[in-house]
Amino acid sequence: MTPLARTIAGLAGGWIAHRAFSLGVRLHAAPGARKLHSRRSFTRNAALGAIGIVLTELAAGTIYLLWPNKTGAFGGEIPLAASAVPAEAGGEPFRFAEGKFYVIRTEDGVGALYWKCVHLGCTVPYIAGRQQFVCPCHGSVYKYNGERVSGPAPKSLDAMPVTVNDDGSIIVDTNPATLISRQLYDPSNVTPYPG
Repeated sequence: MTPLARTIAGLAGGWIAHRAFSLGVRLHAAPGARKLHSRRSFTRNAALGAIGIVLTELAAGTIYLLWPNKTGAFGGEIPLAASAVPAEAGGEPFRFAEGKFYVIRTEDGVGALYWKCVHLGCTVPYIAGRQQFVCPCHGSVYKYNGERVSGPAPKSLDAMPVTVNDDGSIIVDTNPATLISRQLYDPSNVTPYPG
């Protein structure tokens, strides 16, 4: 909100508060009593109105800031068409930004790797020329299957459970509670894929 808009809102709020307080005074005043308006009461009512508006804005801003925003599809089950699965083992991983994962295909089957580095949480890109995932922050290096090669990362990239449908499409479970933490690549971390 711009300063001019806040000033206008404060003045309007002060005027409304003044009217409300004046009405309250008139209702409680003795019958036939003369209505008195002083600069002091107007200033007090304007200040109270302005303070009320500022507190309301602060409360609304705080609620807006703290309200959780669900961005993307991360956190649930994400269905992907068969075209998202690499055509052959070791092929270019499919990057799905909304779900924060890569779909890989090894000799053992199809899997999904969470793209967050296990060292400090940086997004790890796939470097096609090296056929590895390399963390740009601190240099952790991971094989195509997510197994740690070098760097400060204490373990391999986390894997996500994958379900393969009869038509070749897959469902990736991106719920953080179902992430598979691992030290080394294990064929049980991928799901057999037909074809």
